[in-house]
Amino acid sequence: QVRFVESGGGLAQPGGSLRLSCVTSGFTFKTYAMNWYRQIPGKERDVVASITSTDHSTKYVDSVKGRFTISRDSAKNTVFLQMNALKPEDTANYYCYAGVPHPDMEYPTAAFPSWGQGTQATVSS
Repeated sequence: QVRFVESGGGLAQPGGSLRLSCVTSGFTFKTYAMNWYRQIPGKERDVVASITSTDHSTKYVDSVKGRFTISRDSAKNTVFLQMNALKPEDTANYYCYAGVPHPDMEYPTAAFPSWGQGTQATVSS
């Protein structure tokens, strides 16, 4: 059974930091691109960061470039998202997923129809 368990969210002040973790199970972690997306209620989900399975190259949406860093630990089947210089507009529920490349999509598409509960990050003074 494929599982994603996100954690690390919370309340941060503008300019502060949070480190999100996503522990995975039920699939061969090292063979999939890992990705984080965020969602605000009533809005579309937006992928914010992606890391490949091969050379661990990374990709970010413009709004988080230079502030967020995605990384992965294959020994722990875990993907991380370090979020620095947080802004109120980063407030969202954050989810991870395992992805596969799609020729028509900018970011990998979900490899499994399974989703975690997400972790809420709130940026407010």
